[in-house]
Amino acid sequence: MADNSKTEDAASDSVEAAKNASNKKEKLSDQVMQNPQVLAALQDRLDNTALTPSSYIETLPKAVKRRIDALKQLQVKCAHIEAKFYEEVHDLERKYAALYQPLFDKRREFINGEAEPTDAESEWHSENEEEDKLAGDLKNVVVIEEKAEEANVKGIPDFWFTIFRNVDMLSELVQEYDEPILKHLQDIKVKFSEPGQPMSFSLEFHFGPNDYFSNSVLTKTYKMKSEPDKTDPFSFEGPEIVDCEGCTIDWKKGKNVTVKTIKKKQKHKGRGTVRTITKQVPNDSFFNFFSPMKVSADGEALDEDSEFTLAADFEIGHFFRERIVPRAVLYFTGEAIEDDDNFEEDEEGEEEELEGEEEGEEEEDAESDPKV
Repeated sequence: MADNSKTEDAASDSVEAAKNASNKKEKLSDQVMQNPQVLAALQDRLDNTALTPSSYIETLPKAVKRRIDALKQLQVKCAHIEAKFYEEVHDLERKYAALYQPLFDKRREFINGEAEPTDAESEWHSENEEEDKLAGDLKNVVVIEEKAEEANVKGIPDFWFTIFRNVDMLSELVQEYDEPILKHLQDIKVKFSEPGQPMSFSLEFHFGPNDYFSNSVLTKTYKMKSEPDKTDPFSFEGPEIVDCEGCTIDWKKGKNVTVKTIKKKQKHKGRGTVRTITKQVPNDSFFNFFSPMKVSADGEALDEDSEFTLAADFEIGHFFRERIVPRAVLYFTGEAIEDDDNFEEDEEGEEEELEGEEEGEEEEDAESDPKV
């Protein structure tokens, strides 16, 4: 009986201890919940949770979710129609490229001194026409010397090389030993894939005779895709470059700037004799542009550095096609670069201004809120 009594007392003590612990927790919880800062933090967390789109979707009835899935099906169909739209845009680009080409051919003739523009063709009213007129009075003093010099100038010297030098994206690729070669660059053309062929475009770099390679044209072809990804159709934003192919440069002996020769000493393990060997290793050069990294045929993932290299290559190819070739003279004079810089500055200015407006609105709301 004594043992039973002790057991009952122990059980009673345990129950009492549990009650006390529970009471303490409740009191502590009450104290915490009465703290305004804790309540504000909890409310903020609830508000943020409520504003999360995915969490909101999860709260919807099953019938509504079913209709949302139907909307996604429609969105996929829209993406496929959009892909067809871009295919037709590519056909349109091809059509208009043929209309531009006679103008680009005449541009090449003027640049390379194959033809002289007529007075009508060379008439251009500058925005700084008055300043030019005043400067012209001073120029008349040395007009005889200038005429003598002009007689020896053919076309527009170093036209394309100057563009490479002016555009940061290109000048970063050009090494000092590339420069004499690029001075022989006479034209850059864009060619679009033929009807019925996979979507692509090619860049043709036309060179005059030089001491470096025997090719008259170096080509780079960019393959494109205009179809939604089966695994992620909603990511489709238009045609994208998916791969590119370069060409073989027929370098003349000792003129290949894409490799350099290094000397290395080797010691024989047994005899201890030393010999010097020479080997060729890759060298930084713009002309590596024509030996691009290949995208894996089996879809194998590339490492981060390789992905970055490919993305940069695709960006340069797109820049040649969209900006450099159509507006070459403006990149030669620097006007297009100034326009690009001003556009970027305007965008930054608008963002800063917008942020300022938002801050002002918050301050006004705070002042008008009676709770603050």
